[in-house]
Amino acid sequence: MDELDEIRSLRAELEEHNRRYYVDDAPTISDYEYDALMRRLEELEAKHPEAQGPSPTQHVGGRASEKFAPVRHAVPLESLNDVFSVDELAAFVQRVDAALEESHEYDVEPKIDGLSIALEYENGVFVRGATRGDGQVGEDVTENLLTVRSLPKRLKNAPAELTVRGEVYMARETFERQNEQRELEGKPLLANPRNAAAGSLRQLDPAVAAERELDVIVYNIQSSSREYATHTETLDALRGMGFDVVPYALCTSVDECVRQIELIGDGREQLRYDIDGAVVKVNSLAQRTALGSTAKAPRWAAAYKYPPEKKESVVRDIIIQVGRTGVLTPKAVVEPVRLAGTTVTNATLHNQDFIAALDIRIGDTVVVQKAGEIIPEVLEVKKDARPDWAVPFEFPTVCPVCGSSVVRDEDGAAIRCTGAECPAQRLRNIVHFASREAMDIEGLGTGVAESLINAGLIQSPADIYYLDAQSVAALDRMGKRSAEKLLAAIENSKTRGLARLLCAFGIRQVGSKAGKVLARCFPDLDSLKNANLMELVNIPDIGPITAEYLVDWFQSPQSEHLIERLRAAGVDFTSHEEAADTRFAGMTFVLTGTLPTYTRDEAGAIIERLGGKTSSSVSKKTTYVLAGENAGSKLTKAEQLGIKIIDEAEFRAMAE
Repeated sequence: MDELDEIRSLRAELEEHNRRYYVDDAPTISDYEYDALMRRLEELEAKHPEAQGPSPTQHVGGRASEKFAPVRHAVPLESLNDVFSVDELAAFVQRVDAALEESHEYDVEPKIDGLSIALEYENGVFVRGATRGDGQVGEDVTENLLTVRSLPKRLKNAPAELTVRGEVYMARETFERQNEQRELEGKPLLANPRNAAAGSLRQLDPAVAAERELDVIVYNIQSSSREYATHTETLDALRGMGFDVVPYALCTSVDECVRQIELIGDGREQLRYDIDGAVVKVNSLAQRTALGSTAKAPRWAAAYKYPPEKKESVVRDIIIQVGRTGVLTPKAVVEPVRLAGTTVTNATLHNQDFIAALDIRIGDTVVVQKAGEIIPEVLEVKKDARPDWAVPFEFPTVCPVCGSSVVRDEDGAAIRCTGAECPAQRLRNIVHFASREAMDIEGLGTGVAESLINAGLIQSPADIYYLDAQSVAALDRMGKRSAEKLLAAIENSKTRGLARLLCAFGIRQVGSKAGKVLARCFPDLDSLKNANLMELVNIPDIGPITAEYLVDWFQSPQSEHLIERLRAAGVDFTSHEEAADTRFAGMTFVLTGTLPTYTRDEAGAIIERLGGKTSSSVSKKTTYVLAGENAGSKLTKAEQLGIKIIDEAEFRAMAE
C-alpha cells in the first residue's frame, strides 16, 4: 500500500472508530491505539498536502444523534491537540512562548475521561444542556442532565447569562456497584466508566439515566455576561457558584508543568473518576484570544496523554473464579509489580480462548498492562524465558466450587457452571428467583437476600419457603411487621404457576417468554421434565440449543434436589397458561410511540398470548409496526422497508 492509499484507509478507519466512540458509545480499540492511528495520519497528511479531502484530523470526532433535538453551540466545543512525551510538551510551550511577548503562566489540570457537555444558565437557573457532538452541533440532553444530582440546578451569585463546559462521568465506585447489580440480574456488564456515562446520558428515558447515578465536573466557562481575566479566576468563581470544579495548579515553565503532570499521574488512583491525561492551558484569557484556534483545536492548550504502563512479571499460578452468573474466569497470580500507582498481584486472562491464543503457562514471564487504567491484563508471553517444566493450562470441565458440569456459551467464549444450587451463584440465583418476572416475591431484593444469606438462613432458592418469621424478624432493619409481610409474599408466590417457575430457575435461554411457551405445551413441571430432546425441539420458539439446556438442567442432581424441596414446600408446579390462540404465530411486531389506551407492556402481552413475538428493532423480518404518537425513527424505517404499519384500533380488531 502506498502512502496515499494509506491516508485514505486511515481516514476511513478513524471515522469508523469515531462513530463507535462518540455515537455508539462502544469503542473497539483503546485510546492509545486510536491516538497512534491519528498521529500516523497527521504525519502522512503533512507529507502529502496534495491529499485533499475530508479528514478526521480536521474536525471533532462525534456527531449529533437524530434521537435528540439538535443544539448549535454559540461557542464551539473544541477538541485538544495531544502530546505524548515531554519533548512534544516542550515544543508546545516553545510555540506559545514565541507567539506571546509578555510573560504568561500555565494552568495544569487532570483530563477527565467522560462525556463532554455544555451547560446553559439564565439568571442562575439551569435551562439547557447539550453534548459536544461535532463541536458545532450537539444533542439536547437536558431531561437526562436534570437527573444528575451533582449538577447544580440553581447557582449562587451567578451572572445573568452563563454557559460552562464540563464532563459527565460515572465514578469508579458507582461503576463497580452498577456492574455488581447487573451481574446479579444477568444483564451485560458495562464496559468501562466512560462508555457507561456516555451511554447513560444519551438514553431516551431519563429514568434510565437517573438509575446510573452520574456526576458532572466543570472546567471551563464558554461564555458569560460577567468578565474574567484568567482561567483560574473562572474556576474559583464556578466553585463559588456551586459547581464541582476540576482541580488545578499554576506553573510558569515546562519543568513545573512536567512535575505537575507526574503528580496527577501518580495520584490518579485516589481520584473518584477516571482520567486519560493532563491538560496544560494558558491561564490568561486575553492571551488565549491572541493565540486563537485551528479548525479543530485551540493553540493555547495541549493534552498530555499518559502512555499505558507495561511491565514484566512471572505467572505463579492460574486460578479459576466463578462469578455470580456462573461464568468461570481465569486469573493469573503474578509476582507483585507496580503499575499506574498500584501494586498488581493478579491479572485477568479473560477466557479459555485467550489462554490458548497466547499459550500462557504457569512459570511464564509475561508483559502486564493496566487495561483502560483499571484492570490489569496479560499482553504477551516471553516464550524464550519459559522454564522447561511449564505445561499448557487445562481449563476445568466441572465447576471448581460445586462440581457441576460446565457448558460453553453457544454465541461466545464464556464457560458457565450449570449448578442450580452453586454457592458462587447463590445471591444471583436467589435474587433472580424472587424477581418480578419470576416468582415475584415483593420485599425480597438484593439487600434482604444478602442479609438472609449472611445469617445462614438460606442457601438456595428452595430455602425461601422454609423461613420462619422469628428468624427473619431478627435481621437488621427488618422487625416483626416486615418479616410478616415478607413471609406473606413468599406464601403467595407458591401459586405463580409453571411459566414463572421455569423463568425463576434461571435455565439458560429460558426467560419469561420461553417459560410461557413451555407452559402452554405441558400441563405441569413433571411432564416437561420427562420430555425428550426431540419433543422439546419441535415446540415453536424452542430451538435445539435451548432444548439441550433444558434436558441438561433437569438431569443435574442439584436441579433434582431443588425441585423436590420446592415440591415439599407446596410450590405449584401446574401450568396456568391457556391453550394458546396462535393467530399471531410466526408474526413479529415492533411497538413504537405512545398508544391511546394500551401500554407497550399490555400490547406486548396480547401479542405473546396469541403466539406472536415482539422486537425492539425494525427489520425485513418485521410483520407489523404498531405505531402510536411520537413514533420516531422506527416508523420511518418501517416506511422505507415497506413494513405494514397499524394503529391501536387495527391491532385491537386483529386481537379480538
